[in-house]
Amino acid sequence: MKLPENFGENVFNDSVQKDALPSEVYKALRATIEAGKQLDTSIAGAVASAMKKWAISKGATHYTHWFQPLTGLTAEKHDSFIEPEGDRVIMRLTGKSLIVGEPDASSFPSGGSRATYMARGYTAWDPTSPAFIKEGTLYIPSIFVSYTGETLDKKAPLLKSMAALDKQAKRILKLFGIECKKVATTVGPEQEYFLISEEDYKKRKDIRLTGRTLFGAPASRGQELEDHYFGVLKPAISEYMRDLDNELWSYGILSKTKHNEVAPAQHEMAPVFTTSNISVDANMLTMEIMKKVAQKHGLVCLLHEKPFEGINGSGKHNNWSMSTDTGLNLLNPGKTPESNTLFKLVLAAVIKSVDDYQGLLRASVASAGNDHRLGANEAPPAIISVYLGDQLGALVDSIVKGENYKPVKAEKGSIGVAESPIFPKDATDRNRTSPFAFTGNKFEFRMLGSQANVSDPNIVLNTIVADAFAEFADELEKAGNIETAATEITARELKNHYRIIFNLDGYGPEWEPEAKRRGLLNNKNTADAVPVCFEKKNIDVFVRNGVYTKQEAVARGEIALENYIKTINIEALTMLDMAKQEIIPAVSDYAAALSLNLSAKKAACGGVSANAETTLISELATLNDELFAAANKLEDDLSAIDKDDVKPASQAMAHKIVPDMEALRKAADAAEKLTASAKWPYPSYSDMLYRVK
Repeated sequence: MKLPENFGENVFNDSVQKDALPSEVYKALRATIEAGKQLDTSIAGAVASAMKKWAISKGATHYTHWFQPLTGLTAEKHDSFIEPEGDRVIMRLTGKSLIVGEPDASSFPSGGSRATYMARGYTAWDPTSPAFIKEGTLYIPSIFVSYTGETLDKKAPLLKSMAALDKQAKRILKLFGIECKKVATTVGPEQEYFLISEEDYKKRKDIRLTGRTLFGAPASRGQELEDHYFGVLKPAISEYMRDLDNELWSYGILSKTKHNEVAPAQHEMAPVFTTSNISVDANMLTMEIMKKVAQKHGLVCLLHEKPFEGINGSGKHNNWSMSTDTGLNLLNPGKTPESNTLFKLVLAAVIKSVDDYQGLLRASVASAGNDHRLGANEAPPAIISVYLGDQLGALVDSIVKGENYKPVKAEKGSIGVAESPIFPKDATDRNRTSPFAFTGNKFEFRMLGSQANVSDPNIVLNTIVADAFAEFADELEKAGNIETAATEITARELKNHYRIIFNLDGYGPEWEPEAKRRGLLNNKNTADAVPVCFEKKNIDVFVRNGVYTKQEAVARGEIALENYIKTINIEALTMLDMAKQEIIPAVSDYAAALSLNLSAKKAACGGVSANAETTLISELATLNDELFAAANKLEDDLSAIDKDDVKPASQAMAHKIVPDMEALRKAADAAEKLTASAKWPYPSYSDMLYRVK
């Protein structure tokens, strides 16, 4: 690709819109995108005509409303541009077709918010996210709602949460004499992933059906040498990353950084920040493109949070901030944060909201896959806490304790060699074990799983911070002196929520008991994390800010539990198939082959020692019995669960089925270590992690 000329060549972006649309239509559309003004539907016909003409010039024959149902994935229904005219056809996209579509809504998750027989749903154009061309189709980013108005997707509530924060943040800014048209949240989601050969993927039923290995003895070499992290890219990986960048850039996706991650076969892509809505759309498209580009290279991209046991899992760090259209970052402390009253107030609002709604934040990243990742190998623990670093930590301590603040200034860095340049150092270090860490002018929410839809945590973040802003604005608007009142609010709220701040090692053995003493939640699995969604306080914050209705909020919790149950059920059934149909027979066959060898050896050599064969046969027989018993227990326990009753079923899955699966895996992995590799039915960890060159 020729950069920068061809960047975004597949996107109906601002420059294309400016050239393709009449001046007044362009201005009206940009007012909606940039200032949040309601869309003037009278311009839809002109926009549709220009969009269709541009799409056809790019080879498109179809269009689709691209939306994000509550599956967590994307969905699309393609319609051609053709319309009959006599015995010929013309190519047309009407304003109505651009604005609204009508897919069947009955087969998507709704969490009980509507009956399955109620089928009608609507997709509605989201003009704030640009349309794009992919594989001969014009993709129109859209929201998805039911006939009766319930939101059935992740985009509509994200847009509502952004609008709520925009409204309340502007109230705060106005009190400080700062005028702006819009306050937008920005996100830069880093994306971790694994690459394995397509050959190995095809031979692993567990990866094909569940995205992760359900069995697998550890490789003799894992990540303990720490040599893969930022290591030299293998030729096959380098070629993949080059093609991936070119593809992402053609869609206007700001892919910035690429490197090897900590685990063998693990890698990362990090984009530049952009508005939350566009960033979410870009990340959904990124995950799709990652998989498709991998196929072209004979590879498979694994986005599961824990595809391989015993080494790093994959996350998606959510770098979150708030900025005005005039360029003011509300989370930028400036050179003297101690005298920046607005920044301290904003910081207090974020800390308050994270403490008040720690359960919602944890639930927003809960999934069966992420349960395997949290708490080890660079993933933060399941306990929500805020890391502020040396500079802000000292500032907050001084406010809470009523002490004088001693500024922590950034120093110049040097390795002490004359030839080495002097480099600027940040005012604080980073904490890789913190789930919610301040990193200069943003917060990094590090708990997201790698295959997560980024909407979920950002809906929560935007909403709870908007709620804190609203509470502060209500109080400040009645105050005589804004500076004095803001200072008092900041001190009060930092004292009230000081417990959520933790600047030390989240992996340390003392943190869990300390967090319990502080009253912080520690929901380690999805079944325990999601039920907070049904608590009145956590429903009310969404309703109060116009993000969800009560029914919609409850539905999201129901769907999360349903998805968890279905995921664990699929994994358990897959394990049973693999164990009974392939692993147990393989171990039995190998033990039988050893027995034949043993008999032949004794017949040929008389009293010659055969301790190795005898011991190995005995160990394999014992393990096979354990495998058989564990598989039967898993099968019996699974069949006893009423999977339609989601709350008790999710608890049973977490606290009975998952331990059953772990027991079955333990026996199988031990048997793999004793079985000849030629007899084992699946590629090993060593094969999968090190085959790609």
